[in-house]
Amino acid sequence: MTAPEMRHHTAAQAREIRAAVEDIYRRSYIEAIASGDPFDSPEAFMRRFDAYTAPDRLPGFDLVVAYLDGAPAGQTWGWPLRPGAAGWDGVQLDDADAAQFTAEDGHRTFALSEIMVCSGHSGRGIARALHDELLRGRPEQRATLLVEPDNERAYARYRKWGWYRVGWLRPGWDDAPIFDALILDLPL
Repeated sequence: MTAPEMRHHTAAQAREIRAAVEDIYRRSYIEAIASGDPFDSPEAFMRRFDAYTAPDRLPGFDLVVAYLDGAPAGQTWGWPLRPGAAGWDGVQLDDADAAQFTAEDGHRTFALSEIMVCSGHSGRGIARALHDELLRGRPEQRATLLVEPDNERAYARYRKWGWYRVGWLRPGWDDAPIFDALILDLPL
């Protein structure tokens, strides 16, 4: 397989390719969308994307899109958590002091929000390549992500890549499920 071309985008640049972001989502989450779960609808997904890339948010958002033969094949994104970050609201930790664990200064934790590969391209190492491209060289001490506990395929990959569970939370988005909260120590 030819290695995918990776392109980084700031929040403003990501908004310029909004249609491609939605297309990648639709071609990656086919079963989730078909389930009818309102949280997984393309409209709900794009509302979250618009919030993550809103011009009034603090800088640091990074979108990486993988291209194969010039066509988008997957994407991932995230941003550094700032002081008072809503990303930890409601977290229930397995074994840590919540106040100390969730204290953010803008340099401690990078939140990996999404990673997806289009149908037809899975199983080819693109997810791992996206993951590593986004996190390689990050200055933060750790990264965090949320995964649905029953998403066995993704969970197994994250554990293989060094992620470990620290607790669970339900994000403040409408119809959000309960997710396991994972951590990865940085640098990679």
